[in-house]
This record gives sequence, structure tokens and C-alpha cells, in this order.
Amino acid sequence: MDDYAGSVYDMISTIKDPEKPGTLEDLNVVYEEGVKVTKDDDKYLVYVKFRPTIKHCSLATLIGLCLRVKLERNLPSSHKISILIAEVNKQINDKERTAAAMENPNIKEMVESCIKEPL
Repeated sequence: MDDYAGSVYDMISTIKDPEKPGTLEDLNVVYEEGVKVTKDDDKYLVYVKFRPTIKHCSLATLIGLCLRVKLERNLPSSHKISILIAEVNKQINDKERTAAAMENPNIKEMVESCIKEPL
């Protein structure tokens, strides 16, 4: 893993699972090999692939939203972010749907709780 992909992984590894105790790293939801960063001309493309703890995890969309929000807040806006899960959910990579989801106070509170850095 190159240094930049390693930095991206470090950034997302501390996100808490919305249902189980522990971080996404602790639960092997995110893993180093699932993070790739490529450069296309002057733009970075950040790919994060994650695997929910169970195949049909009802919270996979919420986990993907946590990943996207954390990366959008911590990476330059010029970076293109793509979140991939075992069963593709187009909503996670749709900026309008992401923004709309974050307008829901319950979803926003859950995402903020999950991506809050440990003290």
C-alpha cells in the first residue's frame, strides 16, 4: 500500500460500527487492501472497498455513508471518492442522495457518532 492509500486507510479505520462495539477496522469491515488511490492527470481517485460483517447487512448503506462523509471532510474537494461494497449500492456514490441523507437529523446523528475520532 502506498503512503497516500495508507493515510486514507488510517483516516477510515477509526470509524465506529453503527451497531456492534468496535471500529470498522476491528471488525474487518475496512481493510488495507480495500483502499486504492490512483492519480489521473491532476486529480486523485480514491477507492474504498468494504465488506459488511454479514452478507445482507441492513446497515451497509449507513457504513458507506460514514465512509463517504469522513473522506469528504478530510480530503481535498478535488479528490473523486468511490465507495464500493459487495452488493453495489448506487446511493452511496450519489452526491445528491448523500446530501439528502445527511439532512435527516437521525441519520446525521448516527453518522456523526460513528465518524467521531476517539479521544
